[in-house]
Amino acid sequence: MPGRQISVEPSERPTGAITSPEDPPSFVPSAVRFTDRHDAGRQLAALLEPFREERPVVVGIARGGVPVAAEVARALDAPLDIAVVRKIGAPQNPEYAIGALAEGGVRVLSTGTVRAVGLSEAELQALVARVEGELSERLRRYRGARTPTELTGRTVILVDDGLATGRSALAAVRSLRKRGASRVILAVPVAAPESVHALRDEADEVVCVEMPDDLWAIGFWYEDFRPTTDEEVAALLAEGAEIPRRPPGVQDEASRQLTIPIRPDLSLSGDLTVPPGARGIVAFAHGSGSSRLSPRNRAVAQTLVDAGFATLLFDLLTPQEEIDRANVFDIPLLASRLVGASAWVHERSEVGHLPLGYFGASTGAAAALSAAAELGDGVGAVVSRGGRPDLALKLSAVRAPTLLIVGGADYQVLELNREAQQQLRCASELAVVPGATHLFEEPGALEQVSRLAIDWLDRHLASSRPA
Repeated sequence: MPGRQISVEPSERPTGAITSPEDPPSFVPSAVRFTDRHDAGRQLAALLEPFREERPVVVGIARGGVPVAAEVARALDAPLDIAVVRKIGAPQNPEYAIGALAEGGVRVLSTGTVRAVGLSEAELQALVARVEGELSERLRRYRGARTPTELTGRTVILVDDGLATGRSALAAVRSLRKRGASRVILAVPVAAPESVHALRDEADEVVCVEMPDDLWAIGFWYEDFRPTTDEEVAALLAEGAEIPRRPPGVQDEASRQLTIPIRPDLSLSGDLTVPPGARGIVAFAHGSGSSRLSPRNRAVAQTLVDAGFATLLFDLLTPQEEIDRANVFDIPLLASRLVGASAWVHERSEVGHLPLGYFGASTGAAAALSAAAELGDGVGAVVSRGGRPDLALKLSAVRAPTLLIVGGADYQVLELNREAQQQLRCASELAVVPGATHLFEEPGALEQVSRLAIDWLDRHLASSRPA
């Protein structure tokens, strides 16, 4: 079935959703539709493009819906948040759902199922109390000290990895309404028709890629349906948090989207911001599969602009290349893209006269150092945040003064940075942000990164000249 926005009429067919181990599947799709949750998210994002103008917040149902939602948020340049929903399982068969709980005290129960399993009111309340404790613990684990994204008056796109019985999605929709969402768009890669029909009165719209007559189990529609870990949820949430923005009324008219020609057959999307009287330009090299829309890099970039540096954030990979995860770790490929973008910078009249620096994160730091080694004096300074300089090519050939910023609690990467610094022959420093982990998601950690970067660029980039 081709991808489309759907509004389902009542059907007499069963959903096919497995609700207990006593319902074995008699049907398996002849062809898997989705490679994994990230692939499903990219396919779903294409159908959600019309909602971009509403500046939505994307909310993933933890845990499995978060990787799908992260791809949607990335494609729509939208902040990412989570909805934690806990299934209420029957006492003798925890996999058999009798209801669900969601944030804000939202409870969805199937009264018929409760009666069928013979639960008394006291037993039901005890069961609900236990699940409420689990819900609170999950919220603390995923959000930490982070406050939930403000949803009042906003359009919310609620995403899960599939819709079977729909009880979890129903609880999540009601929870989002309670948090103030003005519109809730439920979006899933695959859904049972009857569940969509039941939910269309709760959600403003329902969007899905596939709506098979026989769903059976959501996992059947994925080649890779391994469980999503708590660590992956926390990392994706930190990556997709709301991007800090300028105060209302403050505009940067020199910021614009553009296309960067790398070679005759290849161009990449980028965002160039040039403040008045810019003292240098910093090109950002993202890593680990993120893009120019990485909220952490954009937050740091904004502080650099405020400090008087022009910034260039651009996609090192095309959307097609991003599908192959091996490209994320192809340092020569990523470095070649940075070299090409640097040549473009030097040819631009408004920034070509400015000294050029690099800011790299994760594998992007390795790409930045590799490009700096190739360009020699053409790069005035390099800053690495939580980077992997150990993966860089020809570290000893880097001439640009290099600052390595690592979280104090990112033990393995910290040691790798120490070893890499010993290979550098340029001026270098290793700055450790106490208590910070790899994603610098702890309160104040990213602000420390920005201050360190500005100080380094003030000392080494602002006084240099382009080759």
